[in-house]
Amino acid sequence: MDAVPFELGLNTFGDVASDDGRTMSDAETVRLLIDEARLAEAVGLDVFSVGEHYREGFVDSATPVILAGIATATSRIRLGSAVTVLSTNDPVRLYNEFSTLDAISNGRAQMVVGRASQTQSFPLFGYDLADYEELFEQKLELFMRLQREESVTWSGTVRAPLVDQTLHPTMRPGGIPTWVGVGGSPESVIRAARYGLPLMLAIIGGQPERFAGHVDLYFRALEQFGQPRLPVGQHSLGLVADTDEEAAETWWRSWEPMVTMMSKERGFYPPTRERYDLELSTGALFVGSPETVARKIARMVRTLHLSRFDLKYDVFGLPRTARARSIELLGTEVAPRVRELLADASFRG
Repeated sequence: MDAVPFELGLNTFGDVASDDGRTMSDAETVRLLIDEARLAEAVGLDVFSVGEHYREGFVDSATPVILAGIATATSRIRLGSAVTVLSTNDPVRLYNEFSTLDAISNGRAQMVVGRASQTQSFPLFGYDLADYEELFEQKLELFMRLQREESVTWSGTVRAPLVDQTLHPTMRPGGIPTWVGVGGSPESVIRAARYGLPLMLAIIGGQPERFAGHVDLYFRALEQFGQPRLPVGQHSLGLVADTDEEAAETWWRSWEPMVTMMSKERGFYPPTRERYDLELSTGALFVGSPETVARKIARMVRTLHLSRFDLKYDVFGLPRTARARSIELLGTEVAPRVRELLADASFRG
């Protein structure tokens, strides 16, 4: 098997943290994200990404602003979104925001765009969910043309037309790295290949191996569209602690109420300890000691031909000390161990 270049990153949805049993304020959590990104850079992680949500318990509604604050506090780590809800954003405004972020960070900006798994932004910004597919298709086409062309003339049904439009500040030639986030739709996989964009798999439950077919479809579609081989990444939730037992108990205390809420809202399975333990052993929760998490990540890199793995390290109410320790262990112990395992041709997980 060919060697796989590998990046390990973090992403956050801006879940409000706790501190000594006290729920932190929204403002405190925003500042905490900057501190955590600084720590991620210090321990050698490659990417720090921030999501986009519009509901209680999350503080990531102004992603480019948070990333710009992080850019001024760091110098090396790459900065991105996870995920930018392109359907309810204006591509022109996004271009301006991320070209400015790229300038502030000296070329470290990137992003993952997606259609949204949570839909609060549609009524908030006056969009109709019935236009879900058309909004994303038109806006992705415009956004990529803005990145790839010096002057753009465009017309569609989702915004005002553009005539010979050049935006400032200009992005670097070709634009910034832009991934397409996919939660399981084969159509989204093919769309990413058609646009020649890297694929980010959002795997939040069940066995990650089931996405192997999506990766195969992506590589075949890239070839059919005449595109080069492009990176595949995985986003999953998890926590690293000094022992498997500590990680499992710490994550459960915050994960169980979150999944209980989501099961009522979205028809997910109700959380049980038995189901939780199954997710830890064979599912999409990357929770455990450095060795446990490293072996699981390395297995996914091999199985899904990953170039990048992003760990969503926060969940509502998780203590800030646990968050910090997870970041520290991910950089100092998990990352080097994953690369060591991937260098071992005999490793099978």
